Amino acid sequence: MIHLDLYLTGYRTIPTIGWLFLMQVITAFLLAAAMLASDSRIVAAGAAGFAVATLGGYLLSVWAGLFGFTEVRTTAGITAGIVEVAAFAALAVLALARPAQPQSSGSAAAAGNSLPARVRAGTRGPGGAVAVASVAALVILGVSIAHAGGPAPAAAGSLKTARIGGATVLTDAEGFTLYSFAPDTATKSACYGDCAAYWPPVTGTPAGGQGVTGRLGTIARSDGTTQATYNGHPLYTYVGDSRPGQANGNNLDLNGGLWHEVTAEARQP
Repeated sequence: MIHLDLYLTGYRTIPTIGWLFLMQVITAFLLAAAMLASDSRIVAAGAAGFAVATLGGYLLSVWAGLFGFTEVRTTAGITAGIVEVAAFAALAVLALARPAQPQSSGSAAAAGNSLPARVRAGTRGPGGAVAVASVAALVILGVSIAHAGGPAPAAAGSLKTARIGGATVLTDAEGFTLYSFAPDTATKSACYGDCAAYWPPVTGTPAGGQGVTGRLGTIARSDGTTQATYNGHPLYTYVGDSRPGQANGNNLDLNGGLWHEVTAEARQP
């Protein structure tokens, strides 16, 4: 469900990563349905492997980036990682648990082969190895989260303009699209915490480059940094833009409000 929420609220716009998230969600639902319909150890093993693969993809995106996208530390990412480890532990125990030996009573045999009984049997058998693997995965997850941190705020520098998707938009000095957040005011940013991890504020005093004719300014953020503004709009970049010329954050409803690319023609009402 976490991946579905992330897909619907922004990840769907990220090239390659978007459809991979969708495939992950579909596969997870199919495996869950298969687990409910069958007590097969093979299905449980496949689901455990899928949980590990999902966690591995997250760790890879944190450490080295995946298809041009580098993940940042967020509450959703931490929660998803812990859930994947827990899912692996439960499914691995189920996959490794041996079915109960046939008994004279049919009801007793059925009870011995029930899902709860098999899980209990698994914790007494291969549970130790699964526990060690799960603890190791949690340690790796913790180290990765500590390594991830958050993206460095974009430096304002000399702002520019570029034609992206038929519109003339404002960009930072490196050509990345700049965005405004609907809940902001001309004097206050409403984007902090996880929001600022995905939408790094543009910090410092901006300078106008070619084509930048709007009113430039700054506001003071609550963390003591200075954020650049354009025509009264605090400015941000978006981690979903992996290179100049993209505007994947435009018109997203995320982190409590709508995000819009800042057009060079924009004026404060």
